[in-house]
Amino acid sequence: MKVSMPLPQIYVEKTLALIKPDIVDKEEEIRDIILRSGFTIVQRRKLHLSPEHCSNFYVDQYGKMFFPNLTAYMSSGPLVAMILARHNAISYWKELLGPANSLVAKETHPDSLRAIYGTDELRNALHGSNDFPASEREIRFMFPEVITEPIPTGVIAKDYLNLYVTPTLLQGLTELCKQKPEDPFIWLADWLLKNNPNKPKLSYFPGPEEH
Repeated sequence: MKVSMPLPQIYVEKTLALIKPDIVDKEEEIRDIILRSGFTIVQRRKLHLSPEHCSNFYVDQYGKMFFPNLTAYMSSGPLVAMILARHNAISYWKELLGPANSLVAKETHPDSLRAIYGTDELRNALHGSNDFPASEREIRFMFPEVITEPIPTGVIAKDYLNLYVTPTLLQGLTELCKQKPEDPFIWLADWLLKNNPNKPKLSYFPGPEEH
């Protein structure tokens, strides 16, 4: 029986990035760093959150001593929200940010963004999603019109691989055996790049500025 599958898609990981109110004037140079680090800015918007909105965004921090100061800081002026995409976007963005405490970042990761732009433990300049569930929730919060694509698992993932990935890989391995290159790993990587039928297509969609 023929398996009915959706058209092939490439799931590029996304994460939420926030440029916090006290460094919004540094947006241009931060965006330049983001792009040079291999990210695509899928969507961007500038907005001013109320203390209530900040409380809802940081709901997992509710009840902690710093929570009132955090909501006051995040609602003190406009901020910039961006959806960033690339392979392993969440972990790469967290690595680029550095430790959450900017004072620690300045000591241990002096080249990180929080070391460069942050002030202290609270005013750490930028935000990044902690993991995949947080990324989904935070992107929906800041960009409610965005549809977060589901990642296939189980039988669906196996069928997807059998239909769309395995045939291309087998073709590449067959050609590899014929060519017998000196470095088979590099050759196969180059071949897959040239013959990948499911190359991701990402566009930049600038969002409307809101104040």
